[in-house]
Amino acid sequence: MVNVIIITLAIFLGIIGIIGCVLPVIPGPPISWAGMLILYFWGNGTDSSGNPMSLRFLLIWLLITIFVTVIDYLVPSYLTKKSGGSTYASRGALAGLLIGLIFFGPLGIILGPMLGAFICELIFAKKTASQSILPALGAFAGFICGTGLKLIASGMMMYYIFVYIR
Repeated sequence: MVNVIIITLAIFLGIIGIIGCVLPVIPGPPISWAGMLILYFWGNGTDSSGNPMSLRFLLIWLLITIFVTVIDYLVPSYLTKKSGGSTYASRGALAGLLIGLIFFGPLGIILGPMLGAFICELIFAKKTASQSILPALGAFAGFICGTGLKLIASGMMMYYIFVYIR
């Protein structure tokens, strides 16, 4: 009975982790990793060859989780700069991400970096609207890349949750 509860909880956390990759208020990869952690400590899980999940494997996925979570916050600002944006646009993308998340939820985290970069280019860098659009699109591309990385990581962790259910 306890094993069924542990397995159900691990799968539930894996699913919530995947959902959290696209809903910014839920930290997707850390929740997916928590599902693997539960299987490691309480699930007595083994793969199809009968090998248990190793601590090394779990720690590697912890590092991947930390990496994709940090990258998700940095890549919009980075791609804004790479697409011709000034320091103002990069800072605007980061500020737009935070403001969008706080005040507008999921839609704000998608549009916030783009609008933040665009507005800061217009106001502080004194660029025209046509010059400000490319850095704004870079911020949007950064959001898409960060979300994609999180989805890949959480999807792989969900796969391993299923592999180690026995």
